[in-house]
Amino acid sequence: MSEQETRKKEEMSLEEMFSKMENIIGEMEKGDVKLEESFRLYNEGMQLLKKCSETIDTVEKKVLVLEENGETHEF
Repeated sequence: MSEQETRKKEEMSLEEMFSKMENIIGEMEKGDVKLEESFRLYNEGMQLLKKCSETIDTVEKKVLVLEENGETHEF
């Protein structure tokens, strides 16, 4: 994967990454994908999944929970 493609993935929103993964899954489910292409798609999907997981972890750490007494703490 080129540096530009990697940078583009880092800038994608979660929704965009999920949409891209759905497209990849759709392509792989067609059944007429050649073996080399399916490996490429699988690799791209796994990289997207890893980035999604990292993004979600980052967001979860930033979420604050507001308690009844008005105090906040990290989720």
